[in-house]
Amino acid sequence: MKKVLFFISIISVFIACKSGDEKQNVEDKTKIVDITEIPDYQKGLELTSKSDCFTCHKIDEKNIGPAWRDVANKYANTDDAEEILAKKIIEGGSGNWGEIPMASHANFSEEEAKTIVRYILLMKE
Repeated sequence: MKKVLFFISIISVFIACKSGDEKQNVEDKTKIVDITEIPDYQKGLELTSKSDCFTCHKIDEKNIGPAWRDVANKYANTDDAEEILAKKIIEGGSGNWGEIPMASHANFSEEEAKTIVRYILLMKE
């Protein structure tokens, strides 16, 4: 009888320890990340605020141009999104989001444009 109680005790301790690990994993997955604390977010916001970006774009709703969250969702899983969108920022263009062309922003360096792209991509849902 003592052996049975001993094994039940060992199994109970093992199960209790293991269930705590699973709970920890669930808690880790549900943590909310504050994107405003990410350096790319801060740098991107600074660059876009100094430019005319907010004239045509809003974060959550279409304006003259697409909502940045829509852009982020569309390009979130695209391997070369940073290059594609940085080029679009610098050179401008049209056709991807309607007939209204995006003005070129040749004043941005390639690295600044990529910083803005990383800022926008952080907005994906």
